Amino acid sequence: MMDRREVKNLKKRYLIWFYKSAKESLDKIERKFTQVEVDRFILKELKSRLKDSSAGKFIRHFEEYIEKKEKDGLGLKFEDKKFKPDYLFIVAKLRAIEKAIVKELGRKALEEIKLLYEIEMTERILGSREH
Repeated sequence: MMDRREVKNLKKRYLIWFYKSAKESLDKIERKFTQVEVDRFILKELKSRLKDSSAGKFIRHFEEYIEKKEKDGLGLKFEDKKFKPDYLFIVAKLRAIEKAIVKELGRKALEEIKLLYEIEMTERILGSREH
């Protein structure tokens, strides 16, 4: 028979996993929009710095890349100018998981889990290698 501490630890691990999987699903969609915002700023900077250079084809490729990313993001999030049902479900699911974490473990645990997630995602980026 498990004691209360073991049960709490099992719930905590499950909630961490559930939060991570839901947050990754949402981030996969939302990052398209945040990246496009940053990309547009970078594009503007490139255009101002490389006005009189032969980098025009690279700038056009970057513009095409941004347009494709934006189109992909819109397709993941919207359908007929409305939020897609699966997008709304992911958002609601993440909020419900956050509420369950607060109920089971407390608000401080939710903040800790969010921080651990950000650390994990940043470490993935910094640890990735070009092939």
